[in-house]
Amino acid sequence: MTLALLGILLSLALLITLAYRGHSVIAVAPLAATVAVIMSGAPLLASYTQIFMPALGGFMAAFFPLFLVGAIFGRLMTVSGYAQDLAGWISGLLGPRFAILVTVLATALLTYGGVSAWVVVFTIFPIATALFAEADIPRRLMPAAIALGIFTFATAALPGSPQIHNTIPTKFFGTNTFAAPGLGVLGAVLVFGLGMLWLDRRQKQLAAAGESFSDPTLAELEEDATRRGNGTTPAPATQVDPDEPASDGAARTPAATLTAVRSTSTAPAQPAPGAAAGLLGLSPVLAIVLVNALCTYVVLPNLDFGYLADEKFGGTTVEALTGVWSVTVAMLAGIALVFVLRVAAWKTYVKAITEGARNAVLPVFNTASEVGYGAVIASLAVFAVVRDGMFGISDNPVVVSAVSTSGISGLTGSASGGLTITLQTFGEQLAQMATDQGIPMELMHRVTAMASTGFDSLPHNGAIITLLLVCGLSHREAYKDIFVVTVIVPVVGLLAVMGLGLAVGTF
Repeated sequence: MTLALLGILLSLALLITLAYRGHSVIAVAPLAATVAVIMSGAPLLASYTQIFMPALGGFMAAFFPLFLVGAIFGRLMTVSGYAQDLAGWISGLLGPRFAILVTVLATALLTYGGVSAWVVVFTIFPIATALFAEADIPRRLMPAAIALGIFTFATAALPGSPQIHNTIPTKFFGTNTFAAPGLGVLGAVLVFGLGMLWLDRRQKQLAAAGESFSDPTLAELEEDATRRGNGTTPAPATQVDPDEPASDGAARTPAATLTAVRSTSTAPAQPAPGAAAGLLGLSPVLAIVLVNALCTYVVLPNLDFGYLADEKFGGTTVEALTGVWSVTVAMLAGIALVFVLRVAAWKTYVKAITEGARNAVLPVFNTASEVGYGAVIASLAVFAVVRDGMFGISDNPVVVSAVSTSGISGLTGSASGGLTITLQTFGEQLAQMATDQGIPMELMHRVTAMASTGFDSLPHNGAIITLLLVCGLSHREAYKDIFVVTVIVPVVGLLAVMGLGLAVGTF
């Protein structure tokens, strides 16, 4: 028993370490699972082909449509210029004086519209750079401002968010993406408010200490030292599309991506988009929110889906599918609107669909591999001890769900991965406990979704590493503020929603 438990701990350490060092989770997850399987004495090949792969495939079968339409929509928003117009319009309305607020609002709005984190980062970075430079705000605060808008309230707290983190719980609790709207809005406002208070306080602290935007980063100091040591000057940077592969077909290296982003950020400033351009960029986002609500509350509930009870359709109900179906249809509506708004660019948009589809593959495989890893760990006999420990924390399913989701998301460094592992492992028991105790499933949904966006943002989180890379900053320079706004603040928001939900119910 002790050896098996040690195997799980070693496998988690291996998963975290290799993921942190940039290795693909697609390869790392089965490797880490192998360590746990061998040390527990379970059959190795059967664990891979009969447990890991079915779990991986099950996740992809359920959620790949969301990854696909989300990636396509994000790519279309980029190539059409609508994402940039929207962010630029907001920055023009508020101005550089509110650089941090503009950055948070713009990223949150794009995130709530379903645009992927990767696309949002590259869209916002040049705009945030210009705003921070004009307001003379130290660059070390930029990653935290972007992270607050992407990884917290807009992802899992705001009702109706089409992000995968707000959709996964619908499959397990029979809810929809608008679950517990009042609690979700209150949680979002709290997280946003506390995050902004921290960033505003830090801005004043750094200004008082004499820090400014022009202060060189550690990466720039290292580059300068290397250049002086070699007696050379750097070659001029060329602008490239960070979404495109390198000319040899290989993945673009971090250095090449950083060079591309820096060259974009130092390009001559462009006039802020006008209201017409900004509203045009906003329209696909609004379309997604509106269609999602219509499908959830009007269209799907009033259509006859009795045929879903047939075994060939999985013997299910429309209530179990509403979360995924509504978001998928809403994203398709957003995609269609992008085409309609600028029909003349259809050839470019068709190409963007192919690029977006390609961009969907790696994220869904990464998350699915983590799900497969979790399924293998859950299948081990020793996991009963872990499960009992989780359920021994409390007899309240809301508390158990929050703690287990937060913990597993933190260990895996993935909100969606930790959320899925938790619900696939404990979901049925949690739902039954909630039913027995009269706890609304909407509360379970909102708490579980919000719990995934806290400890997932520890230093080994791939999205955090990417964000720092894009901003040209190190963990030492910027992670303190990221930690506060993406870990501490969301946990405070989660506790508030839990306490209020358990005290007065959902609303």
